[in-house]
Amino acid sequence: MAAARTGVRGLSSDDLQMIRDELAAGRKPRVMFTESAGQIAGQVGQVVTLADPAESDEWVVVRFGRDELPFAPGDLQIAPKGATGRKAPAPPPAPVQPVRVEPEFVIDKPVPPSRSSGAASSAAGNGTGSSRPAASPAAERPAGASPATPAPASAPAPAPRKAAGRAGKPKPPPGLTVTLAYTDGEWTVAANQGAKALAKPYVIRPAEAMRMVSLVDVPGVQEAVEQILAAERAEAEQQADRLRAELAEIEARLQELRDAG
Repeated sequence: MAAARTGVRGLSSDDLQMIRDELAAGRKPRVMFTESAGQIAGQVGQVVTLADPAESDEWVVVRFGRDELPFAPGDLQIAPKGATGRKAPAPPPAPVQPVRVEPEFVIDKPVPPSRSSGAASSAAGNGTGSSRPAASPAAERPAGASPATPAPASAPAPAPRKAAGRAGKPKPPPGLTVTLAYTDGEWTVAANQGAKALAKPYVIRPAEAMRMVSLVDVPGVQEAVEQILAAERAEAEQQADRLRAELAEIEARLQELRDAG
């Protein structure tokens, strides 16, 4: 820290005693940042308090814009009368001579560093090695403003947004209904999903209906199906007997006609 401030004018013992006297009188003396303060060199601030030098090397607390930051005495000097903290304008850049650019292949060349990274490196090199962060641009005093001008009131914080409502539960798919029916001597199966018909009623064999019913373990259902099948079986047997009798009569009549011929 001492080597970084060699040759840089800072606050002397007399300057510090004058600052103590003005603070005791209720005034806030103005000081100017020296080159050892880094990027804010030449700017003007106001001393608001003096801390204990035994606790830290940076014990002169200066209000700069909206911030109050501690500095070492070597980072400050008494501001000259009429100083506004404005830096001298930079000299105009030298005219750039036109350079003829020849085409070249850059596929194997390293990518040059961007300006932003170079500027960041340059800004880092201007510091004095102190761990104190540089003042933000928003904290600098506008050019031409009086040092005693109070800092503008900060804008009110935006009202917090309401928490997003809890996402609704996904709508379940409509129910699936499979219907096994017996009507007019026929077994049919149909399938619906909600109001949509997935399978219109189609006829199945009694054996298939019996296998479906056997999967349903509900008292009385299987017995009802067995009764229906038994009744159908009896009716089918009676019809078969009638047909066999009719067929026998037809065959006898046919034989008589053959014998007559």
